[in-house]
Amino acid sequence: MVATHGFDEVTIAQVAEAAGVSKMTVTNYFPRKEDLVFDRAEVIIRSLADAVAGRAPGESLLAAVRRRYSERVAGEDILAVPTATFARLVQNSHVLTSRALEIADLRERALGDAIAAETGVDDVPQRIVAAQLASVDRVLFAEGLRRTLAGRPREEIGQASRQPPARPLICSNRPWAAMASGPERIRMPPGG
Repeated sequence: MVATHGFDEVTIAQVAEAAGVSKMTVTNYFPRKEDLVFDRAEVIIRSLADAVAGRAPGESLLAAVRRRYSERVAGEDILAVPTATFARLVQNSHVLTSRALEIADLRERALGDAIAAETGVDDVPQRIVAAQLASVDRVLFAEGLRRTLAGRPREEIGQASRQPPARPLICSNRPWAAMASGPERIRMPPGG
């Protein structure tokens, strides 16, 4: 129904009627209308933070996030390779586009919180590192939508998402080096 008529045009009452349940039942399972589409939001929001918190002894923060990224694209996660119906649904709804951005922001914040909990320090450089690490998922989602809407085959999009991310210019900055070496405090040097 939502895919046919558009997200913004369909009400929760109509979804409930089509499903043969009460409106209250729908809202009990999906507190926000957007959750009907982004039903995995909480898992996505926690994914990077959980990778950091659940990493193996001796595994660096950066290695844990890289491992999680590799596992995700190896499994052809739906966020990396959306269906055409999903891509059009999100593109055609300001509400869904806004929710996708909110999910990305919340994932970044959760990762920053996990790094702060791990290191015992919550500062700007750590939040920058969290933003940089979370940007991989943000770009994968946006590129998956863009390429799907352009009519590119799902296998081609999935293959592109499996390519290792280009080495960012900031890889030589000390926050990245600190993340690669372990959970010690991540601090920018003066003037760096």
